Amino acid sequence: MTGSTKFDGEWIRRFHPSDESEFRLFCFPHAGGSASYYYALSEALAPDLDMLAIQYPGRQDRRAEGCIVNLAELADRTYAALRQAEDGRPAVFFGHSMGSIVAFEVARRYQDDTGAAPAWLFASGYPAPSRLRGGTVHRRDDPGILDELRAVGGTAPVWLEDADLMASILPAVRGDYTAVETHPRVPDVKLTCPVTMLTGDDDPHTTIAEAEAWGEHTSDEFSLHVFQGGHFYLDQHAPEITDIISTTVKGIIR
Repeated sequence: MTGSTKFDGEWIRRFHPSDESEFRLFCFPHAGGSASYYYALSEALAPDLDMLAIQYPGRQDRRAEGCIVNLAELADRTYAALRQAEDGRPAVFFGHSMGSIVAFEVARRYQDDTGAAPAWLFASGYPAPSRLRGGTVHRRDDPGILDELRAVGGTAPVWLEDADLMASILPAVRGDYTAVETHPRVPDVKLTCPVTMLTGDDDPHTTIAEAEAWGEHTSDEFSLHVFQGGHFYLDQHAPEITDIISTTVKGIIR
């Protein structure tokens, strides 16, 4: 079975349906990112793991909807869409950058609503919820936001020089930075599921101490993986990250 199956309107993409897998992996994109960022990961994990990627409003075919600039509202609406997509299999979450905070907030809602957290949370490339820095990137003019995209990487330089493409992308980048930079710290919230944190050793957005602080947000086990690289270290370490996710999920005892 191939192709992309959508749930709850436009919120979720399922690139490589794997109905026989025991778990489902929900992936949450970075600021300005889209569900398609996780296509390669979905392909690498199939058919052992059924991956569903979140498509936030304000990008690609959802561009006309406008962004959600309040992260709590984004988490509320994402959680509602996720619940619509449930099929009884345990859920595992993976989020990169802003997506790690969205994943945490959705997991928090999942736990509060159902009494149980997802089976596992993978966070990547962002400080722990108790260490959020805030920030002013969302207040910059367009050239200033382009400077941020150049600094963090993850966008091909040739694309950054394409004025029409950037005009279509920058509203989502600004909206997402608004959401994550204005989101308050939550120092006292713990999930009951294990948490794995992954980060680059040269990430301007995340120090090792800020990555280690994710351990404060679980009452279960915590592990940290540090890779060589910057904010988008995962683009250079895809096989290792795929292996960590696959090995971890296979080792979950229900």
